[in-house]
Amino acid sequence: MTDDRTSPSPAQALAGIRVLDLSRVLAGPWATQMLGDLGADIIKIEKPGAGDDTRGWGPPWLADGEGRETRESAYFLAANRNKRSVTIDMAKPEGQALIRRLAQTSDVLVENFKVGGLKRYGLDHDSLAALNPRLVYCSITGFGQDGPEAGRAGYDFMIQGMSGLMSVTGSPESEPQKIGVALVDVLTGLHAAIAVLAALQQRQRTGRGQYVDLALFDVAMASLANQALNFLVGGTAPRRLGNAHPNIVPYQAFETADGHLILAVGNDAQFARFCRIADLPEVAGDARFLANAGRVAHREVLIPLVAAALRRQTTGEWLAMLDTAGIPAGPINTIAQAFAEPQALARGLALNLPHVLGGVAPGVRSPLRLSDSPLDAPLAPPTLGQHTDAVLAQVLGLSAEERARLRSAGVL
Repeated sequence: MTDDRTSPSPAQALAGIRVLDLSRVLAGPWATQMLGDLGADIIKIEKPGAGDDTRGWGPPWLADGEGRETRESAYFLAANRNKRSVTIDMAKPEGQALIRRLAQTSDVLVENFKVGGLKRYGLDHDSLAALNPRLVYCSITGFGQDGPEAGRAGYDFMIQGMSGLMSVTGSPESEPQKIGVALVDVLTGLHAAIAVLAALQQRQRTGRGQYVDLALFDVAMASLANQALNFLVGGTAPRRLGNAHPNIVPYQAFETADGHLILAVGNDAQFARFCRIADLPEVAGDARFLANAGRVAHREVLIPLVAAALRRQTTGEWLAMLDTAGIPAGPINTIAQAFAEPQALARGLALNLPHVLGGVAPGVRSPLRLSDSPLDAPLAPPTLGQHTDAVLAQVLGLSAEERARLRSAGVL
């Protein structure tokens, strides 16, 4: 199960679980990366000579130990640590046979092909469940396995638009905006990992695997959270409020004397304290603003008064006072500033992972902190096909001669 690159500690939560990863781009790889962080053995199947689409999504590119640019993209590095890369051409019958054999030795399979896309290869759920009834098979698609849109391809950007997420993102004066990262893909990956863990727990009781049908569209709709319920309860579609909150006031970004800050007043007591340090006695005594519901109803009157007060001092001065008063507030950092935050440094959020090409591959530490099953030092994302020989020899018992024959036939 392991090779010179992957030796999961038995203390890791998912040690002993093997995941066959037929996914690419972001949602599926994000799910399998999380499972790999937890100690599962992730075997990533990639097309010979090309690999995961995101390998070519650069610049920027990783530099090797001599400072030379490689063809390892930052995008690929973001979602593929703790995995073994095996190149197999599933369009070839011998390649399909190899993947079926790997599926028979696996606990989980994750794929994100279009609905029905793997059936012609004999790699669909029904075919593989007949060979391995304990297999947890997770399909990630744009719209799920049924419904009028099931056959359509789905991409994060278009799903952000279709789900209503973009309709509540951006300022009232601007066009609808997408979020600055492919958050629907990331959230779908998280939901996939949760579903897989639930299915593995269920297998403990039943001895059977099951099929997981996960759709980007479903995830995006579910992730609308309070905005979805604002519509379902109130009957009116929420509108774009920029950095303001539809249900809490004041809870938005404000200009200061030298920049901006975020003020996130979460309750009436915090608002009263804010009024004291902001020298706004007339606001504190105004019946319209005593409770949050009133502040929401009269935000057009209140927000200009708060904004004028915050412009009187610098961001640093305000943050110090707000912190002392126990009022949630923070800066609006660039990503560079976020990594330089004392908290980010103390928690070790930026990683440097030794890479097979020399030098290090940067990464971001998993947010999961488990006291009894720690996440061991993560391993850098693999180069294309880095573990083909090791996996096929160790897992399937293929000889060097057989691997050479398959490679010359273009299967590997």
